[in-house]
Parts: sequence; structure tokens; C-alpha cells
Amino acid sequence: MSQDFIEQINSLSDEATYEKLLACCGSKWWSQQMTAARPYANVDALHAAADKEFDRMPRDAWLEAIASHPRIGDLESLKMKFAGNKQWSSGEQAGVASAHDDVLERLKTGNDAYFERFGYTFVVCATGKSAGEMLQILESRLSNDPETELPIAAAEQRKITHLRIDKLVADHPQ
Repeated sequence: MSQDFIEQINSLSDEATYEKLLACCGSKWWSQQMTAARPYANVDALHAAADKEFDRMPRDAWLEAIASHPRIGDLESLKMKFAGNKQWSSGEQAGVASAHDDVLERLKTGNDAYFERFGYTFVVCATGKSAGEMLQILESRLSNDPETELPIAAAEQRKITHLRIDKLVADHPQ
């Protein structure tokens, strides 16, 4: 199945490939680089290329990728604003769905404080994490200085993108 996906991604138009990869990362720069780097021999080569481009990614591209995420716990944003990756974002944040109102309120307050401090949305690889765990991570990262925080946020974005690449491969019809 994964080799079928690689054959498809290698044979799609540049525009179609770009759109599929943009849904995984949210950065136009990264998606352009990944589209231009085709053909890929296999899924491992696709992941390796993703890391190579992440290592070269300029700050603005990271910020664009991070901006493609809804705020953790902001269920309205998940429903309305982030249609391009909504199917993945809502699943990734599934741990928030059963959270108590007090945790959701603390997430909202923490997200607002984070955005005010750093100028971009708090991002964490939420897959498998409860709302309480995400809140704890958010609150601990609020004390970081901006030079420390962006690489942490970028590393989380990298994890999310790799998971989404795997989901894209798994969702590919045989």
C-alpha cells in the first residue's frame, strides 16, 4: 500500500502534490520544496526528505506551519477555520473532547497567554495526550524565553507532520 502511495505522489501534478503535502505541514515553503524533491523511492525517503527540508526551513515558514493549527481545546476553530487539516486536527486533539470545563478554560487562558508572549499559536503533538497533559505542557512552556520556545514548537510541528504523512499514506486507497 505504501508503495502505491509513493507511485501516486510521484505521478501527481505539482499542484496536487503540493496540496496533499500542505495539508500535512501547513507551510507553503516546505510543501514547495517537498514537491520539487520528487520522485521518492519509498515512504522512508519521503520522511528523510521532510527532515532535510525541516532542517533548512526559514523562521517564517515555521511560523506559517504553526499558524495552520487551531488552538488546543478551541473546538470552534477545529470545526470552522482549519478545513484543510480538520480531519486530522480534531482526531489529534481527541483528548480535549472529554475535558472538564475548568481544564478547557485553563487551556483557553494559557493559549491566550502563550500567543501574547510568543506571537504564535501553542503547538504540541497532541496525539495520545489528555487535555490535562497538554495543559501541563502548555503551562510549563510559558516560562520559556522566545529563543528557546520556537525550536521546541518547531520540533512539535515536525512530529505532527511526520504523523500526518503516515496518515496520508494509510488513507491512500489501494
